[in-house]
Amino acid sequence: MAVPYELTGRHQQKARTRRALVDATRELMAQGITPTVEQAAAVSGISRTTAYRYFPNQRLLLVAAHPETEQVSLLPDSPPDDPAARLDLVMRAFTRLTLEWEPQLRASLRLSLEPGAGQPVLRGGRAIGWIEDALAPLRRTHPELDVRNLAVAIRSATGIESLVWLVDIAGLTREQAVRTMTRSARALLDAALAAHAAGPIPPGDGAHGGI
Repeated sequence: MAVPYELTGRHQQKARTRRALVDATRELMAQGITPTVEQAAAVSGISRTTAYRYFPNQRLLLVAAHPETEQVSLLPDSPPDDPAARLDLVMRAFTRLTLEWEPQLRASLRLSLEPGAGQPVLRGGRAIGWIEDALAPLRRTHPELDVRNLAVAIRSATGIESLVWLVDIAGLTREQAVRTMTRSARALLDAALAAHAAGPIPPGDGAHGGI
């Protein structure tokens, strides 16, 4: 198995060089450019030959520029106990991060959709965990509710994929898109709580007609 170039000898210097290339890539992406290895090298002041040792192709460079965060929660200190209030706080922070990282996230989304791309770049995201954290009180108050499944449903209506559709296809402004995603998240929570309060549907009720 080949050892990445930056892991061989002079680790600190190579880590700085790699970081400079990644930072340059993110800077270019923030300007609406999907940079090549040569462009990242030029902006960072690193030779093309050296840059290609770290990133042999554009895909590897763009994957490295995918946003990373160690945050395990988007909630503030001493958050409220109400799941709806907690979800609103998380969605506010999550949509802010989505807008802040939009160029990099769009590039990662494109890479994930390429034929033969393998594991999607976006799969490593933390958003579902953040949403589960917001909904955590439901595990105590509504133990029969599948919190994980609800978090996945909310994530499916939010994030970069939804932002791209709402802005590029539906023609909303980013501010309108954020409001729509936030309302969708809240609506899914409200629907789950309403369904839980209503209890199981008796056999035969509402089972005929429709699709």
